[in-house]
Amino acid sequence: MADPDFPPHYQSIQDRFPEVASALEQLGKALRAGGPLDDKTAHLVQLAGAAAVQSEGSAHSHARRALEAGATPDELYHTALLLVTTIGFPRTAALISWLDDVVAE
Repeated sequence: MADPDFPPHYQSIQDRFPEVASALEQLGKALRAGGPLDDKTAHLVQLAGAAAVQSEGSAHSHARRALEAGATPDELYHTALLLVTTIGFPRTAALISWLDDVVAE
């Protein structure tokens, strides 16, 4: 079954290269479990990283996962706005549009 947290191209990679996908997922779990940040905060940090590298799919995924971990839409948008002075307004505006996609779901 398709996972809505992952874009179709990532799901294709999971299907074709399951060992690689599994290793990547285990790495992500280990990284989140290896420090003091809770899941919500970790996904907000990863959301900011996704915006910095302009990864729409990753931004969608981490926004959804942050919401599942207890974040509010206001926290997602505040995370985005905090990035204006770091990654610039155009990238922040793109992130806000990607957040709009997720919040509207």
